[in-house]
Amino acid sequence: MDRRKYLKTLAVGTVATGVLLQSCEPEKKQTPVDDATANGGPDRQPNEIAQFKKISSETFFDAHEMATLTVLVDIIIPKDEVSGSATEAGVPAFLEFIVKDMPRHQTPMRGGLRWLDLQCAKQFNAAFVLCTAAQQIAMVDQIAFPELAKPEMTQGVSFFNLLRDLTATGFYTSKIGLKDVDYRGNTPNQWDGVPQEVLDQYGLKYDERTLKESVKFDS
Repeated sequence: MDRRKYLKTLAVGTVATGVLLQSCEPEKKQTPVDDATANGGPDRQPNEIAQFKKISSETFFDAHEMATLTVLVDIIIPKDEVSGSATEAGVPAFLEFIVKDMPRHQTPMRGGLRWLDLQCAKQFNAAFVLCTAAQQIAMVDQIAFPELAKPEMTQGVSFFNLLRDLTATGFYTSKIGLKDVDYRGNTPNQWDGVPQEVLDQYGLKYDERTLKESVKFDS
């Protein structure tokens, strides 16, 4: 199983809030779509709107931390022939939002980023974001595979596991990620019935009425 397919399995069944951070001019008359964007989504309750606006007005990660996260998330989900990268999907902004909306992630994320820089300083005499691409991958390889990681890398493994989960959530709830998994939402389709090989396996078949009224459709 390749990395992108593995990350898709992490995202299946995950319920996450898709966030689009957008500033609106005060004098501009808002349409219903503008209202939904400014409020974090449609049909929000007053307390939810207040919370969204409060979180959106705050900053948690500093510039160095955001630069580090940008490199890391694109290592986790790079751009390929199928879709864009995690950064192109807006994952860094998602991470900034989610750690404020779910404060329990703040200490593990910030502590993990500092741990990463300390390890890179020891091994490569530079902060992670200033290391070469080869050095960055070498560092990530030491914490990306829990069963192969050395005992002294435990904190880094925990951090990277969390970051990978949040990155997959952010990516596969974005427009790019939804297109990547071919999610079509609540759209009309055509059901052609149970496959014939499955019917044959159980010795079953459709009667003529079911075939006519429920299974077969005009193309």
